[in-house]
Amino acid sequence: MRFSYWASLDNSWDDVVDGVRHAEQAGWDGVYLADHFMNGSGVAPVETPTLECTAALSALAVLTERVRLASLVFGITYRHPAVLANWAITTDHVSDGRLLLGLGAGWQQNEHDQYGIRLGPPGERVDRFAEALAVIRGLLDEPATTLAGDHYVLTDAIAEPKSVQHHLPLLIGGKGDRMLGLVARFADEWNMWSTPDTIAERRTVLDQRCEAIGRDPSEIETSTQALFLPMDDDDVAADLEGAFPRPVVAGTPGRMAATVAGWAEAGVDEVIVPDFTLGVGPQRADALDQLHDEVLATFR
Repeated sequence: MRFSYWASLDNSWDDVVDGVRHAEQAGWDGVYLADHFMNGSGVAPVETPTLECTAALSALAVLTERVRLASLVFGITYRHPAVLANWAITTDHVSDGRLLLGLGAGWQQNEHDQYGIRLGPPGERVDRFAEALAVIRGLLDEPATTLAGDHYVLTDAIAEPKSVQHHLPLLIGGKGDRMLGLVARFADEWNMWSTPDTIAERRTVLDQRCEAIGRDPSEIETSTQALFLPMDDDDVAADLEGAFPRPVVAGTPGRMAATVAGWAEAGVDEVIVPDFTLGVGPQRADALDQLHDEVLATFR
């Protein structure tokens, strides 16, 4: 398994860089950043300062040497796919071929309301996302792309140069049945927040979608994330795991390792650890080191 670090863009830029550099030096495999313009978790205030993802990833491409860099995930509702494809190619060059382009259909209502951007109902968002994926894959791979869709129209569109990677990989975040159909068609990696049980069930559906279109399911890697809460009391940890809107891995190293083992059994290739619950500065560095050395290292 691979293990990657998700740096919060709600922190200062200096703190983001500090966390990313520590993760790279400590042997983590990748770095992920979320793509939002404001907080939408319902936990932190919406006014919490939030850095922008494309600029941050491009800067980290210069400031790092080894780790894979990825978005988790770009919201296509406010990222025109042709513009995003050109950004991705350039950032892949800046990083010498270390970019993973993470994409999603969009979901956070408040940023759309504040900026006057249409979010649309779920069905419309999936339809638009399907067209966007065709645009991006075409521009990344083909000499020219033409598409006359309901949401995007391209005419002999080019994106040059091509990426450093012969095939710039796409990660798609989503878990609904229609989204899993798009994962089967377009993705190199699939991601969702999960527990071992929930991702095993959804992976079964994804495999079925692959088989229906004649694609080998093993061509698509699986990544997942949860909030990590290291603590000494496993009884308290068990109670806490049901108190968050997102999946939580809490407790002693042994208890957390049991969850990672469950993910491994479910076929997860990569576990992503957000720093949201790990503090900042030296406190975060210590927490990351403990997780890496006492929980994750045995699964490499």
